[in-house]
Amino acid sequence: MIGMTPLSSIAMSAYTDLVRLLRDDVLSDVDGKPTLKERGDKAYWYAARRVGTEMRFIYIGEDSDETRIRIDRIEELRATAKERQAERSRLVRLLRAEGMTPTDRSTGSILSAMATAGTFRLGGTIVGTNAFRLYEGELGIRLPLGGMANTGDIDIAQFEKLSVALEDQVDPGLAETFATLKFDPLPALDQGRTWRWAQGGSGQLVEFLTPAFGDETIRDLPALGVNAQGLNYLNFLIAEPIHAAAVYRSGILVQVPRPERYAVHKLIIADRRRDGAGSLKSAKDREQAAFLIEAMAEDRPDDLTRAYATAREIGPRWREHIGNSLKRMPETRAILESLGA
Repeated sequence: MIGMTPLSSIAMSAYTDLVRLLRDDVLSDVDGKPTLKERGDKAYWYAARRVGTEMRFIYIGEDSDETRIRIDRIEELRATAKERQAERSRLVRLLRAEGMTPTDRSTGSILSAMATAGTFRLGGTIVGTNAFRLYEGELGIRLPLGGMANTGDIDIAQFEKLSVALEDQVDPGLAETFATLKFDPLPALDQGRTWRWAQGGSGQLVEFLTPAFGDETIRDLPALGVNAQGLNYLNFLIAEPIHAAAVYRSGILVQVPRPERYAVHKLIIADRRRDGAGSLKSAKDREQAAFLIEAMAEDRPDDLTRAYATAREIGPRWREHIGNSLKRMPETRAILESLGA
């Protein structure tokens, strides 16, 4: 199996502190009076402020004990913003010195601009290999160098229902943000519905995705001000996402899928790819799944078995895709069986 190199306890502690400070910053940067709004069976916090004759509600986050504690400290957080920035820069230097993989300049500049506009605050979740690379700090292990961790497109996913329910949107708009970064919209089959942008020169792609439940059509994501390609099985991946810190400048707060869901989703996608289960992309999917399953079987077996069981319980097609991938991965299948999964 793949060798696992743990990060030092110093790096783990620094990473946890960096995520905490970045989460504090999200609240201290938002101007307005904290206000709770209920939508269906969920409640969300907003910062309310008057703009001209209208009230503007800026989304802060879903109601939780952690969010309420931060809101109670909002004045203190605003007063200590400069000190936090200096501490974040120190933590990033420490993480680099401890050997944590930094986010490359091209990807970092794009993620930074999207974060500033509010993409991740509004529920945008990084999926694909750029998410995989961000599990280093979360899992406390160094990522292997080579094909499985080579970055590709930046894929951002969001639930369509959440995008509508939030009644807030990115500012500036992402089309404007991408234009500043020399990205051009790529033409889609549906005229005027843009879900992919390409950067001239670098060839970097940014794509927007949303869960589908049947027809994989282009949908609207009003909170992000973009269209998105609907994909089946994506709902499992981006349910209950977590925060992560990209090691770039003084850190960028982003959102990624839970690593156990990412691993199981990769088993499904590896078998489902239209270019065949033997393709290079399918092989990369299986490599990433194998790495995460081996790592989590050791440190987070309960999380892993729960995600695996949840996916299998959804239906026969899900079980079929997972089973087909595991037939090609005897060592990974043995790990899951040893956990009673």
